[in-house]
Amino acid sequence: MRLMLSFFRAYRAQTALMMIALLLSGIAEGIGLSALLPLLNIALGPDAASMLPGADAAQQNQFEQTVLDALARFNILPTLGNMLLIILCGVAFKSLFLLVGQRQVGYTAAQVTTDLRLQLLRVILRSKWEYFLHEPIGQLTNALASEANRSSMAFIHGATAIIYLIQAIVYAAVAFALSWRASLAGICAGIIVIGLSHFLVQISRRAGLKQTRLMTSLMANLTDTLQSVKPLKAMAREHLADQVLAHDTRRLNKALRKQVMSGALLSSGQELMFAAFICLGIYAAVEQFSIALPVVFVLVIALGRSFNFFGKVQKQYQKLAQSDSAYWALLDRIETASSAEEHLGGAARPHLEQGITFKDVCFDYDGHTVFSTLNLEIRSKCMTTLVGGSGTGKTTLVDLTIGLLQPMSGSIQIDGTSLHEIDIKSWRSMIGYVPQETILLHDSILHNVTLGDPELSVADAERALRAANAWEFVNRMPEGLRTLVGERGGKLSGGQRQRIAIARALVNQPDLLVLDEATSALDKESEETICQTMESLKGQLTILAISHNRAMVSAADHVYRMTGHAAERQDSSAISQLTK
Repeated sequence: MRLMLSFFRAYRAQTALMMIALLLSGIAEGIGLSALLPLLNIALGPDAASMLPGADAAQQNQFEQTVLDALARFNILPTLGNMLLIILCGVAFKSLFLLVGQRQVGYTAAQVTTDLRLQLLRVILRSKWEYFLHEPIGQLTNALASEANRSSMAFIHGATAIIYLIQAIVYAAVAFALSWRASLAGICAGIIVIGLSHFLVQISRRAGLKQTRLMTSLMANLTDTLQSVKPLKAMAREHLADQVLAHDTRRLNKALRKQVMSGALLSSGQELMFAAFICLGIYAAVEQFSIALPVVFVLVIALGRSFNFFGKVQKQYQKLAQSDSAYWALLDRIETASSAEEHLGGAARPHLEQGITFKDVCFDYDGHTVFSTLNLEIRSKCMTTLVGGSGTGKTTLVDLTIGLLQPMSGSIQIDGTSLHEIDIKSWRSMIGYVPQETILLHDSILHNVTLGDPELSVADAERALRAANAWEFVNRMPEGLRTLVGERGGKLSGGQRQRIAIARALVNQPDLLVLDEATSALDKESEETICQTMESLKGQLTILAISHNRAMVSAADHVYRMTGHAAERQDSSAISQLTK
């Protein structure tokens, strides 16, 4: 029950309320059950206790006498109507307290799901960029969706097991009060049944652990497949993805079948063994111990219900065992993301009035040297373009500028202040970023520009779209800013998507605009439109662009050729050669 202890420590107040309600529910059920024996004796008559040869009426009615004494203290007559009323009140209060307890279980389970998802989401968003580079998106999606939900289900199963345990103890206590010898024998029989069927719980636990691993793998492969479904279909190779996903799905189905089978075996096997022991107990009570029929009847009810609830406890524990691996896997993922938390620099407020300077910057990635002694300057209110072959460190330089990566040695300075001393979040709030691959949300153009920021208005979105030369085509659309762009922006052309992305980068009026090969996948007309946009923005903000486009290079105030390990400044006479 390590899992439930973990939950109880995290939700102390909710757990206390739940336990109090469940205990009161058990007490109410015990009070109602205690009136059953006097009720039977009233119905069967005064000679019911001695209907069996050798019956000791005084001994066998001791529990009943205790109940009658309690009724006398409250001036309640042991009549048929009063006994029935006590039973009814016991059931009513039990149901009321059980409702409160079960409601608290449900509320706490929902809170568990929410808290785990938010905790994972927050530590992921606070983690270093390198964490995202090594972590499959599908695994994170699976953790936020499936593992968080299975964790809350584990809590529900554990709490339900506690509910059944309390009810089982109440019925066992009544049975002990009636006949401790018969009850002890019955409890021993129940322990034997639970022990014999425990191996089925272990099978379920192993199947649940396998399910957690397979779901993680399946979701990772599924996410990657859906992101590349267009080229797969274009080349008629979707069957290859189907083979991989089908293999993982069949393995997952096998694990689920084991869970189902072990659960069915546990349920049917327990019922048969409990029924056999109850029959044996009735025979022993009547033939060996000569217990009166009303006592035997109540004893059978009490022990039978106790066995039933103990069986349910084990069934719920089995379900908990199926799900607890998801909870621990989620905690491991949270811990891993927490250990990769990003350092957000110092407290200095950034200003970009002079420029960004790289001084003897060295950077290695996975043992490969990207920069050995990088020196360059990105001047404020100017456009600086980076050119060079693949793998020469252009995107790495951008990531270092943004603060997503940290240099091994050397320094990056913003207006003479080291990036280590600057508040990175404040610095990034001054940046507009346009990636090479533009992915828009399946939402309106307005939402894609503002990203739902409540501080941004429709007027802000329009201003940004005009600055990105996108307002003309947006305004022509039937729904204007409310137009849905489709999945990943599929309803728009490549040039339109890119201009929406530029508007998104400009909506917060940044001091630095970064374009990471933003025109590489566009047609000539779209490229020229975006280049015109950059020309219009020159002098208003600092622009850092990665591009091989002739117009983007020609429009630049400064051009650096990345050679791998370093950068070479190009003068204006060499610019035309760079684009040939």
